[in-house]
Amino acid sequence: MADETEHQEMLIVTGMSGAGRSTAANALEDLGWYVVDNLPPQMLRPLVELVERAGNSLPRIAAVVDIRGRDFFSELQEIIQALRTGVNVRVMFLDATDAALVRRFEAVRRPHPLQGDGTILDGIGAERARVAAIRESSDFVVDTSDLNIHQLATLVTDTFAEADRAGLRVTVLSFGFKYGIPTDADHVADARFLPNPFWEPELRALTGEDERVSGYVLGQPGAMEFIDAYAAALAPVMAGYQRENKRHATVAIGCTGGKHRSVAIVREIARRLGQLPGVAVSIKDRDLGRE
Repeated sequence: MADETEHQEMLIVTGMSGAGRSTAANALEDLGWYVVDNLPPQMLRPLVELVERAGNSLPRIAAVVDIRGRDFFSELQEIIQALRTGVNVRVMFLDATDAALVRRFEAVRRPHPLQGDGTILDGIGAERARVAAIRESSDFVVDTSDLNIHQLATLVTDTFAEADRAGLRVTVLSFGFKYGIPTDADHVADARFLPNPFWEPELRALTGEDERVSGYVLGQPGAMEFIDAYAAALAPVMAGYQRENKRHATVAIGCTGGKHRSVAIVREIARRLGQLPGVAVSIKDRDLGRE
């Protein structure tokens, strides 16, 4: 049986109500995953046994588990830890800001599952307290605050598509601190120690994608020293993630507006990380175009 189940995978999809679990589940199903929705955590072990009996006919299975399971949900963390001793289990946690979740519940005119006689925010707060531990231990944390359903489906597809799969997929993300720190980042670095090209009239309208801006940014004292040291510090972390079977990580680099410095540095960091064994790198500019 070990030979049959060697390549089988189980993904647990969980997270905040309203953060996009159904969209993620649909995208996984389109990729050929066998998806089970609203599964009580106690049913995960029987599901694993079903997968083992099915052999290669069910190589990739996803279970959507969330607070709709009510009191059963409290045992999810313990059950996942027990499963990981013998099964290739990963957890994807979908999150969003309180403001985004409130807008989504108001748009569909439905109450939050935990709000009771209180407000939507009361329900969101209660849910955050209940899912905090599972969020902390998840393999993927996806912030869907600024994603529509099509963007989220694309993100899930890009992350879990079987083609060209590497041991670790790393997103190197530029952002602007004035728009907030990305909540799903595993590592955050600050590029604001470098002079801002915004104050150079000939560079202000350009972005860090332009060679003139990147040349200016990377040519500043301390820029290459930072890149060398940061890439070197990340290398053993990426290797450790692979040993721990973590499949996705986000490295975020910010500047004031996410237009010049962070965009330029992200590309150099991404180039360095892309040279590491077993690492596939993609670049995302969260706030480029906002100004």
